Amino acid sequence: MKASNGVRELLAARRTGHSLDAQFYTSQEIFDLDMEAIFGRHWIYVGVEPDIPEPGDYFTVKLGRASVVVLRNDDMELRAFHNVCRHRGAQLCNAHKGSVGNLVCPYHQWTYDLSGKLIYAEHMGEDFDPSGRGLKRVHVESVAGLIFVCLAENPPEDFARMRETMARYIGPHQLADCKIAVQDEIVEAGNWKLVMENNRECYHCVSNHPELTISLYEYGFGYQPSPSNIEQVQAFRDLTEREHARWEAAGLKSAEIDELDSCVTGFRTKRLPLDKAGESQTMDAKVACQKLLGNFGERNLGGLSFWTQPNSWHHFMSDHIVTFTVLPIGPDQTLVRTKWLVHKDAVEGRDYDPAKLTAVWRATNQQDRELVEMSQRGVADPAYEPGPYSPYTEELVEKFANWYVGRLKAAVE
Repeated sequence: MKASNGVRELLAARRTGHSLDAQFYTSQEIFDLDMEAIFGRHWIYVGVEPDIPEPGDYFTVKLGRASVVVLRNDDMELRAFHNVCRHRGAQLCNAHKGSVGNLVCPYHQWTYDLSGKLIYAEHMGEDFDPSGRGLKRVHVESVAGLIFVCLAENPPEDFARMRETMARYIGPHQLADCKIAVQDEIVEAGNWKLVMENNRECYHCVSNHPELTISLYEYGFGYQPSPSNIEQVQAFRDLTEREHARWEAAGLKSAEIDELDSCVTGFRTKRLPLDKAGESQTMDAKVACQKLLGNFGERNLGGLSFWTQPNSWHHFMSDHIVTFTVLPIGPDQTLVRTKWLVHKDAVEGRDYDPAKLTAVWRATNQQDRELVEMSQRGVADPAYEPGPYSPYTEELVEKFANWYVGRLKAAVE
């Protein structure tokens, strides 16, 4: 993969434990490299199985210049294709979501079945062979209901490890038996890496996220021990140990697994206790949906968090799921898509109120947007230089940066 000497020098000079050089957040060349080396070669989170619950249901996703259509075929299997007609290249599906019997090109009506096979092409002559003109496949996999795609011809093989590991953690929440209650999209004026870095730490949470920290323990996401807080830090550790034992006994995997910078398909998971009522990430820390997920009979099951490199994070509770997708648009523009899921049989207005369901993360997303955009303005300033990460509260930011730089080096070398 081509990269200028300047980019290679930046990669070689990256200082461990510090933020990245400004060009990683502002350069068009590096953004193009990101789309080819990161989003073009790795497993990218794009949606959930409840996006496409029935045969013929589809959604589209843009990964750099590539458009991908993800659908459910007649056998209820997931399939993904490049969203490009094999005739003259017109885009097949122009809506974000929909339902079709077959995929019909709106330009000249070339028609493909849900397996991608070309089944109709009028006026092409007696010698035309449709067998080699099916849609180009894209790799697609589900992790207990979370959908990932990979544009590479040979995708990273270690995805199977993440899928098998996380199926045990996510499985009891039965995501495939949920429905999307609310979906939001925000375009943030910041580089996608700033969005991910902001998510990977809670150093900023107490002073910036009053709604989120209602249900999150102050000492749950990294804290520098000191004589003034040693008792509180230890109390949270003891609480977590007790709750993990209780949840594990009930069949809920809870222990931390951290492979954020040790695998090509980087990921991390952990179930943590919630504060106050301890039931859900809401303004009163009580469930937002009265109909619980899966076969749960108890509300106080903490919050299972799942992070993936390079573009997602997710929170699973007893009553609902919140899932986040980060999709780069340009060097200083990023789409953040948030979905709130509840049990498929939950009734709006009776079992849940969308306003209560979304209040915490709608507020948090807007606050994070302001922080990311503030950071983008700062890294573009000539005075910016990489600063040190906190070893207590920004450890996961360092792991994201390590993973990112490592994957770029592997691509250009």
